[in-house]
Amino acid sequence: MPAGTTLLLVVAALIYFGAGQRVLDRLRLTDTQTLIFIALMIGGSFITIPLRTGKTSVSLNLGGALVPLILVGYLLVTADENREKIRAVVASIVTAGVIYGVSQLTDFDPSSKWLLVDPLWLFSIVAGIVGYLAGRSRRASFIAGVLGIFLVDVVHFIQAFTTNLPTRIVLGGAGVFDGMILAGLIALGLAEFVGETRERIEGGGEDL
Repeated sequence: MPAGTTLLLVVAALIYFGAGQRVLDRLRLTDTQTLIFIALMIGGSFITIPLRTGKTSVSLNLGGALVPLILVGYLLVTADENREKIRAVVASIVTAGVIYGVSQLTDFDPSSKWLLVDPLWLFSIVAGIVGYLAGRSRRASFIAGVLGIFLVDVVHFIQAFTTNLPTRIVLGGAGVFDGMILAGLIALGLAEFVGETRERIEGGGEDL
């Protein structure tokens, strides 16, 4: 079972048993809405829509691209302040830039003895950390983690398309789907941990 699907099932189970309510409240998501998004992402991960055929073929995975983008759009629209919306978008671009830069350092061959961490986990961890540092709030951090990974996928598609590279690209495909889920959860987890710790130290406060 893909890592992204496993993580989503774990999150769904936690939500079903009442965990994470505080985080969902901050994101303005109900239990039902969250479970629906999770179900759509898991189910949609099995559906791929071809967008372009030819030397460089392009397809769109519903669960790994369309549904996460709808979720990100919802979170942006429901943000209280314009500055948080702007911060989330900027954080996403920064996260994508860092991930793209890291991806250019080496080919990240999984068989290499020097690579101690699977590239999927490495990119996701970096995206989650950068997403939090750039986003800061729970909402902006999650958006940055998810959207940052997806934007890198789009950049790779543009590169392949402009160079007419003979390849098959699936936007939001297996690796990207897993990466977005993991990065989003890491960013959100960091924001929640730091935010909760800060609020306890300060005796309570409002997280943007």
